[in-house]
Amino acid sequence: MKKAVPRSSDPAGKLLYLENVYKAYGAKLVLRDIDLSVRPGEFCSVVGPSGCGKTTLLRMILGWERPSSGRILLEGLAVSEPDPRRGIVFQRYSLFPHLSVLDNVLLGPRLSTGFFAWRRERSARRDEAMELLKTVRLEREWSKYPHELSGGMQQRVAIAQAMIMRPAVLLMDEPFGALDPGVREELQVHLLQTWERLRMTIFFVTHDIPEALFLGTRVFVLSQFYREDTAKGPERHGARVVADYQIKKGASSTDVKRTAEFADLAQTIRHDGFEPESRKHVDEFDLHHPDSWRSPEPEA
Repeated sequence: MKKAVPRSSDPAGKLLYLENVYKAYGAKLVLRDIDLSVRPGEFCSVVGPSGCGKTTLLRMILGWERPSSGRILLEGLAVSEPDPRRGIVFQRYSLFPHLSVLDNVLLGPRLSTGFFAWRRERSARRDEAMELLKTVRLEREWSKYPHELSGGMQQRVAIAQAMIMRPAVLLMDEPFGALDPGVREELQVHLLQTWERLRMTIFFVTHDIPEALFLGTRVFVLSQFYREDTAKGPERHGARVVADYQIKKGASSTDVKRTAEFADLAQTIRHDGFEPESRKHVDEFDLHHPDSWRSPEPEA
């Protein structure tokens, strides 16, 4: 069996870089020794069992929470408070019911631009918003209001709303979790096609393994289920990145979900990250992606 070889990494050339990140709430350690780096244009899926800290990790990248230790860099700069470099799409739609689809998409630029600058830029920004609505296939719905749209359409508006701010990285926290399976799969295709056109950097959190594999060019498996030689108590057994897979892209058809290769990898992820009885040792983590590494843990 291959063993993961601890190695160092250089943040140069990386859009997003986390090194030795820990997050604790009181005595309870949620995330432990998180090391990962993301290059521009990657679509990174983060998957793991309930309670492993996926949303906590996203909130720290967004700047809503601070790590207990370690560092998080975006474009080489330390992450602190939320700023326009990071866009966010939640499970619940962030749309204003009294605004049309077009005005919802334009809200961010309008609020972040001075009055006179907005008057100069309004026409160009409107054209940009209409182009984004075309990208998410909603250009014909521009004058409608949220209550006139289906749930899937509303989420596509929310994606366009985040994209128009041109964030360095778009963070998505279970964005399709509240949708019916058929609509959810349709949105997965729409998102993948939009990413293929724009090549934005996306950090996508989900509990759904097939969704993570279908969308991501890279899949991080975050899990609290692993073994180690040190005798740390359960309250210090935080989740870690137990696997980092590089996924070949090329087709946006959902037919790939029915291939044997797809099913085998989904089962491997489920076995290695989701099943407590199948805990891998820390030296057996599947971290063979070229940008994976494990930094030395700080002294206890």
